Amino acid sequence: MNLELDHVFILVKPEARLADLLIAKGFEEGTRNIHPGQGTANRRFFFANGMLEFIWVSDVAEAENGAGRDLLFPERDTNSTASPFGVILRRKDDVNSQLSKMPFDGWSYQPVYFPAPNAFHVGANSTNIFEPLCIYVPFSLPKSSVNKGKINSSFAVSNVCIHVPSADRNEILEAVDRADRLSIKYGKEHLVEMTLNDRSTKKVADFRPQIPLIMYW
Repeated sequence: MNLELDHVFILVKPEARLADLLIAKGFEEGTRNIHPGQGTANRRFFFANGMLEFIWVSDVAEAENGAGRDLLFPERDTNSTASPFGVILRRKDDVNSQLSKMPFDGWSYQPVYFPAPNAFHVGANSTNIFEPLCIYVPFSLPKSSVNKGKINSSFAVSNVCIHVPSADRNEILEAVDRADRLSIKYGKEHLVEMTLNDRSTKKVADFRPQIPLIMYW
């Protein structure tokens, strides 16, 4: 299946105040969201062809007992060695593919905030909190249903590289590594490297240690 990156998220502490570091670099913040049944909320930065999302656990009880409990957000949040990352993938041809074969082994997650049967397909490696959550969207949402607010439209995501401490490969991470604008590096500390506009201005912002993120543009 021909996949591409839709967006990437980083799990951070409540209110995601660290996102202000991106604003200080000149990036404009889009609209914010809460996720009923999942116990999470976010701050978002939209680009011409993707998004960087900072997500946090806003309701521990809901995150532990709601529809999204098997995503293990509380477990990831309280374990400093867990992967704080998640990738959301879609088909390049942007067609509704709910009846098609899924790109990797996993399970169906029906969020409260999407009408059935619009469900995410979550990679089976979700039980391993030391690997990023890998989520495939087998349906298309009408563009009019998304209120993005401000968009950094002059920036396009060229590539997102996710570093995984483990050297063990599996078919889910291999499928993610084959997706357009996305790559996996093994045996490195948890880190996301996001490249915009093919790094045309040669600018770099390393947000460590506050955020495991380096941006190039």
